[in-house]
Amino acid sequence: MNGSIVIVGCRGRMGAMLTERFDRNPAVTVAGIDLPFEDAALEEACRGARMVLLCIPATAITKTVERLRPFMAKGTILADITSVKELPMQHMEALWDGPVVGTHPLFGPVPAEGLELRVTVVPGRHASEEDIRFVEELFQHFGCVTFRATAEEHDIAEAKIQGMNFITSAVYFAMTAEDPALLPYITPSFLRRMNSTEKQLMEDGPLFTWLFEANPHSQAMVRQYRNLLSLAAAGDVDLILHKAQWWWKEGGEKKTIHEEARKVALQSARAGLKKGQK
Repeated sequence: MNGSIVIVGCRGRMGAMLTERFDRNPAVTVAGIDLPFEDAALEEACRGARMVLLCIPATAITKTVERLRPFMAKGTILADITSVKELPMQHMEALWDGPVVGTHPLFGPVPAEGLELRVTVVPGRHASEEDIRFVEELFQHFGCVTFRATAEEHDIAEAKIQGMNFITSAVYFAMTAEDPALLPYITPSFLRRMNSTEKQLMEDGPLFTWLFEANPHSQAMVRQYRNLLSLAAAGDVDLILHKAQWWWKEGGEKKTIHEEARKVALQSARAGLKKGQK
C-alpha cells in the first residue's frame, strides 16, 4: 500500500482524527484541505492522489465533488465516511467516472478506550479489488476491523441501529415533555437515559434528523416498531421481552459485541452522573 491521500474536511472532528491517524502510516502521505477551497490548494493536494476521502456532511457531497473533479486524476479513488450510503454512493458515482468506495467508521472522533473500531466498506461499481484493499488497509493500519457490505445492506442495518435509536428516543422524550406533574416521579434510570441521549437530541439533532430522513429504509423500520408496539398495547409484553433478551442470551461474537456496548453505555452513564452531580 503506497500513495497519497487527501482528507477533505480536515478541520472537522472526524477529518482531523483520521488525518492524524492516517499520517502515522509511513506508506502514505496525507494532505488536508478544507473550506474555503482555492484552486491552487486543490490542484496541489489532488495531484497524483491515490484517494480523496470526503469527511464532510452528505448534503455537501455533490457541490464538493464538482469542485474537486477538475483536479482529480482519472484513477483516483473517491471515498466518503457518511453514516448513510445509498444516496451518497449514487451521487458520487454519478459525478465521478473513476473508482468509488464508500466507508462508514462505526465510531466517533473520540472513540471509547478498548472499543473495537469497526469500519464498513462499500465497493462502488468501478472499484477494483486493488482499490478496495487500499481503502481497507488504510483503516486496518491504525487498528480498525473492516468488513464489506452493499450500500443497501448498510442502510438497512443503520436504519435499525442508528435511525431507530434516534427516533425512539426523540418520541419517548416528546411523549413525556411539557408535563410538570411528572417531575416528582423522575427516577435515576430516567436521568441516565436523559444524559446518554442529550448530545444526540440537542447538539446532533439536525444531523440525525437528516440521516433518518435520507435513509430509504427508515419508514419500513418505523412500521416494524409500530407492529411491536401493537403487541404491547394488546398485552403481549412477554413476547417482546423474550425477543429483546436475544442480545443478552447469545454467546460467542455476539456476546463480545454486547460486552463492548455495555462498557460504552456504562462509561456514558458514569459521565452523565458526574455531570449531574456538578
